[in-house]
Amino acid sequence: MPQRALTDLSEEERFFFDTVRRFSLDRVGPHVREMDEEGRFRPELIQEFFELGLMGIEVPEEFGGQGGSFFTAVLAVEALATVDPSAAVIVDVQNTLVANALAHWASDEQKRRYLTKLARDTVGAYALSEAGSGSDAFAMATTAHDRGDRYEISGRKLWTTNAQEAGLFILFANLNPEAGHRGITAFLVEPGFPGFSVGRKEDKLGIRASSTCELTLDACRVPKENLLGEVGRGYKIAIETLNEGRIGIGAQALGIAEAALDHALRYARERKQFGQPIVEFQGLQFQLAQMASDIEAARLLVYNAARLKDAGRPFLTEAAMAKLTASETAVRVAAQAVDIFGGVGFTKEYPVEKLYRDAKICTIYEGTSNMQLQTIAKRLISGGTKVLPT
Repeated sequence: MPQRALTDLSEEERFFFDTVRRFSLDRVGPHVREMDEEGRFRPELIQEFFELGLMGIEVPEEFGGQGGSFFTAVLAVEALATVDPSAAVIVDVQNTLVANALAHWASDEQKRRYLTKLARDTVGAYALSEAGSGSDAFAMATTAHDRGDRYEISGRKLWTTNAQEAGLFILFANLNPEAGHRGITAFLVEPGFPGFSVGRKEDKLGIRASSTCELTLDACRVPKENLLGEVGRGYKIAIETLNEGRIGIGAQALGIAEAALDHALRYARERKQFGQPIVEFQGLQFQLAQMASDIEAARLLVYNAARLKDAGRPFLTEAAMAKLTASETAVRVAAQAVDIFGGVGFTKEYPVEKLYRDAKICTIYEGTSNMQLQTIAKRLISGGTKVLPT
């Protein structure tokens, strides 16, 4: 991989990235193939994530977390994704979606109760999507009813990452359907609440070790104190949280692309055809050079968006650009890596076929590529995104 620009990472950040990468190689790496085939992430590895502090990176120290930055969480996701994107998405959802939403919207009591658990031993999940509510996230059919001393929620959620392992769900339901998206409200739901159940796990193309399940709520009883934010503010919570989460997906895609190039480069140095290593052929050199250039562009976009978020500056357009570019780069670079490996790249004997499968989801979840293009275009047309530097 190309050397990182010195301005990209501080010594502390570089050390953190390298530490997580070494951990991933040593502890996660030996189990990647088995977990992919079984479609199950080893629970002891998740426990090690907690012990290493990866599940509460931004959680304040007073709640048992690391008190780190959003950028640090992004680095962790990138480092994990270079070894196993399934591991990366577990940590990503925990930090950039669940913990972030609680940090911004939870009451002090909710923070004491749930952020402490998220930092210590509880996996979080984010339940927004439904069968008829994907890119149109607010066309949801799940409803909530105020029963005086509690809320009751009924409906089905799909595509919920971390669902099998989660001890806490941020779940969205419409408390006032007549008000449209302004009735959408966020709730903190525990799997033990009456009327709540986790359904079947999806049999996926990629990130197979990461659990993706449907949820069923049959008059699920949620205590009044588990309302997150305010009634009718769920749409705002979802939008703001997903804007941050998209940077995390960009980091996941970045890690996939970096790993694919690394494997392709090493193989090209070893594989001989016509009496010489294939890396000596100019056509393949150009291919590798383009892959490296695309990755560097994606890295700068992802890092810039994360830095802007930490600085408290607007980052909506930059997050969309980062996710769009990084995810499309991951798919393209992983496909090119398979080509460089040739026939063996199409087999499970080498890791590039898995990276190819894992990459595709990055262009879909937390906002498809078309949705990112729409966001960028709207900002560009409205003048919110400048064409020339100012």
